[in-house]
Amino acid sequence: MSADRLQAQLAFLLEIDRLKRILRRTSLVGGDRRENSAEHSWHLAVMAMILAEHANEPVDALHVLKMLLVHDIVEIDAGDTFAYDVQANQDKEAREQAAAERIFGLLPADQRDEIRALWEEFDARMTPEARFANAMDRLMPALQNYANGGGTWRANGVDYAAVTRRL
Repeated sequence: MSADRLQAQLAFLLEIDRLKRILRRTSLVGGDRRENSAEHSWHLAVMAMILAEHANEPVDALHVLKMLLVHDIVEIDAGDTFAYDVQANQDKEAREQAAAERIFGLLPADQRDEIRALWEEFDARMTPEARFANAMDRLMPALQNYANGGGTWRANGVDYAAVTRRL
């Protein structure tokens, strides 16, 4: 293993620490503060591990976990885009593509390509694993809002119809 490879890997790992600073709109259960994107990804990974047996089609749970752990890394540069913010969603793809290029580009080429492929697979929703991972990504905020009496939704003017369309 080369020193350059290790240096690139460590640079990436230090960079993704910034995901802990990206606040989402959803509050933690109990409502004392907003969830950050790193917590969100971790919670989704645990949720997928626990609920994989309920997937509509067979899934490779490890592959799902990998996707969920990397799916929001681009938010370091692109920011978290609230699902119900129509205006912010208009340029979300361009912001996230630029972020993916920069952040995944910190890695050695083989790992850059692997992580980028996982991220793209998640967004495309074409595989059973990506569909299940996306279902978890939609379900968790709904569970948190349910547990918090709809707090984030009420605070942002999100109605029941918008929530059911998203789920």
